[in-house]
Amino acid sequence: MPEVIVLAHNIRSAHNIGSIFRTCDGFGVREIVLSGYSPAPAHLEDTRLPHLREKITKQIHKTALGAETTMPFRVTKYPPLKELKKQGYRIVALEQSTESILLQNYPVPAKIALLLGEEVDGISSELLKACDDIVEIPMQGKKESFNVSVATAVALYQFTVCELQ
Repeated sequence: MPEVIVLAHNIRSAHNIGSIFRTCDGFGVREIVLSGYSPAPAHLEDTRLPHLREKITKQIHKTALGAETTMPFRVTKYPPLKELKKQGYRIVALEQSTESILLQNYPVPAKIALLLGEEVDGISSELLKACDDIVEIPMQGKKESFNVSVATAVALYQFTVCELQ
């Protein structure tokens, strides 16, 4: 099974972050990196005012159901792509693009850092250029995309469970 890190960059919703925490726990993700304005649970280097820290942590807990306390995570201003590449991770964006590979056709590497982007605008072109690969989930219905937390679950299932079969 590959070693997976999830990079959640500029995810607006605390409920999406909570769901991502719970999903990552379920699929054995090594670490979550929260960057940009993604909300984060309370942590040791937290400089937020106590009432804000508590409010956001409670919102995340509603969907994380405790995974926010057991899942390793860190908070950074920007996704640490160069650092992860030096550690042997392939940076894989989960995004619709003319250059994307369909998720089911992607040969999963031994170490993968899955980059997630904004709920509405996705991953910036600047960040996409820094990625090694772009994968996309094929859509069958009328909607153009899945919710970011649902898309994360689909991708992690493909990378971990399907890879074992």
